[in-house]
Amino acid sequence: MEDNYKHRGMRKSLVKILIEKGINNQGVINAIGKIPRHYFFDNALEQHAYQDKAFPIGEGQTISQPYTVAFQTEKLEISKGDKILEVGTGSGYQACVLVEMGANVYTIEYNKSLYTRTKSFLPKMGYAPRFFYGDGSQGLIAHAPFDKIIVTAGAPSVPSSLINQLKIGGILIIPVGNNKKQKMLKITKQGDKKIKKETFDYFSFVPLLGKQGWDK
Repeated sequence: MEDNYKHRGMRKSLVKILIEKGINNQGVINAIGKIPRHYFFDNALEQHAYQDKAFPIGEGQTISQPYTVAFQTEKLEISKGDKILEVGTGSGYQACVLVEMGANVYTIEYNKSLYTRTKSFLPKMGYAPRFFYGDGSQGLIAHAPFDKIIVTAGAPSVPSSLINQLKIGGILIIPVGNNKKQKMLKITKQGDKKIKKETFDYFSFVPLLGKQGWDK
């Protein structure tokens, strides 16, 4: 795996695009500027790595558009040492961003082959979140509560299990809608039975599978 001057230049160009689109959290910008996104692509497709677009990674999944990753991450308001649950490991790129920002990351993937592939690959890049295989729509109760939860797949509604597994003051970022497009939600848990909900732009994610997602 090579990360050369050309790659670093392409990342700088990508970061510039994200800033122009409104991303201003320096931690997010630094993380995306550092992580070699081309490692997630076959050599023949390397030219696509630093374009601001999603790209297929097999198993009906995609590596998310960099702007989407940056947007969700910025809304999480990450502090170093935060215990974060990522629902939908996918390629692992989002997990790398979270780790790069100093978070203590737990990531869960529904698709067994993606889980196996990413669990093997990320440590080779120097990133070692805690990997889990299972139904992320139900959270990860054995390791709850979490400071933050990020969902990287489109849900039909907000799973109650995820809110229950947030600490008081914790934040959940989740896209909710239909199979075509979803509205990004930011849910802040203000008390055991009190939440604050903020809504943002529409995005397009692959479906969240599982008991509290789009049941397969």
